[in-house]
Amino acid sequence: MNFSAEKASRKWPCAGWACGEWPVTVAAILLMLCGQALPAAAARKSGAWSLEAGSELSGRRSPKLSRTALPASVPLPKARPADAPDAEPDKSGARKQAPGEPAEQAAPAAPPPSACRLALTEEIAIAPSIPDIHGPGDCGGEDIVRLEAVVLPDKHRVSVKPAAILRCPMASAIAAWIRGDVAPLAANLGSVISDLDNFDSFECRGRNRIIGGRLSEHGRANALDVRAFKLANGQSISLTDRTVARAFRESVLHSMCARFSTVLGPGSDGYHEDHIHLDLMERRNNYKICQWDVWDPLPPIAPLLPAERPDEAPPREVAAKSDPAEHDTKSQTDKSDAAKSDTAERNAGDTKPAKKRRQNRRF
Repeated sequence: MNFSAEKASRKWPCAGWACGEWPVTVAAILLMLCGQALPAAAARKSGAWSLEAGSELSGRRSPKLSRTALPASVPLPKARPADAPDAEPDKSGARKQAPGEPAEQAAPAAPPPSACRLALTEEIAIAPSIPDIHGPGDCGGEDIVRLEAVVLPDKHRVSVKPAAILRCPMASAIAAWIRGDVAPLAANLGSVISDLDNFDSFECRGRNRIIGGRLSEHGRANALDVRAFKLANGQSISLTDRTVARAFRESVLHSMCARFSTVLGPGSDGYHEDHIHLDLMERRNNYKICQWDVWDPLPPIAPLLPAERPDEAPPREVAAKSDPAEHDTKSQTDKSDAAKSDTAERNAGDTKPAKKRRQNRRF
């Protein structure tokens, strides 16, 4: 039996959609619908479903995934054994940053050391730096050091007792004064200076400790009160002691006034009778104040009672006895003078003027 499209058209009359064109049209519509549905299906299903949908349209079946090809489930960690040791805590002390937390800002870098700090080395003074001081008002300052000792050129150390809290320029001036002036003066006394008596350094207070007064240079860590020097032989030299040689005290005065802008001592204002005040206060035209009266030793006071006679003194001399013959002659002369006076009185009693004087006494 022969069958063809031409014969079939004669046997089953059709035209357009009714004959051979409809399968192609239906296939095209299905492809368009599947093309729009594939993106949504891909979001809900795996790629295997897409392959299966395409294969159904093409008339082919894709092979199914085997069980071994499926992704395995993620294994969970095993439970911690009961006899396991405890985990050691983090000893570093650093706090772990939480996810999403902004990173902490790094600490600001420390300022570079000043020229004074670089020059004040351990060959000159033992003066470690300390943090800046910011007290009430204008108290405190920057570039602060703790002056513990001054190193002499021969490597001998002069201790500052107690250690002085000063600005670096003031500490450098103290070190230069000790090394260049005080050490040679002590050598002239036959010894070496060992200690510097620090009466006061940094203290946030008014001048002369008056409440409400102007801020003292002590409050700016720019002053030092010196009371005495101690020598290596054990001798202590007080700068305000009148018994200390006047030449030595005057030498110390001249050295202080040459290096510091303010020097106050006995006779200045009544507040510095037992110590010497030094500072580097800045004034107009570099004006300086040097007030220290170097008093002479006090005059000796005479004792109220005589001193006791020393044991080694020779014995006092005893008055010699007078001559007996001379004594008898003197006694006879005295007797004759007495007899003459009696005779004169009796003769005077017999005269008339004597009676007249007695009559006048009666009135």
